[in-house]
Amino acid sequence: MVKKTKNVLFYEGVGRRKTSVAIVRLYIPGKDKTVMVGETKIKEGEIWANHAKIEKMFPALHQKVQYLKPLKIVNAEDRFCVSITVSGGGLNGQLDAIGHGLARALEKTDKEIMRPLLKKELLLKRDPRARQRRKVGTGGKARRAKQSPKR
Repeated sequence: MVKKTKNVLFYEGVGRRKTSVAIVRLYIPGKDKTVMVGETKIKEGEIWANHAKIEKMFPALHQKVQYLKPLKIVNAEDRFCVSITVSGGGLNGQLDAIGHGLARALEKTDKEIMRPLLKKELLLKRDPRARQRRKVGTGGKARRAKQSPKR
């Protein structure tokens, strides 16, 4: 479903991992190949996360490969202007949430073509693993049991 705000079209996807949530918006650039998002001017092919370029947040090469994976699979690296709002969790959880949100937003652009490609790479599937809660009587840990006396 395409959402329209102030004559700007975008596709939105929400990605989650552990306690991280990423809201990803794929904007369709205009004739000048840029989009104004708030007070930020985003060029075609650029990715902005929390009002800064994503390279500031994730500078390592392996991180770049991970967040660009959904775009590379569908050959859409330079088709959209991407704006991401991510919160909660740590850097790895946020990185996985961004990948999940990007895949969901890409799926909305063209379901018949994108969905099989992204599903095959397991990018549309949410990773359900999360931290276990602390249990009573385990000495402050989730799985540890208290040692029983031998004598």
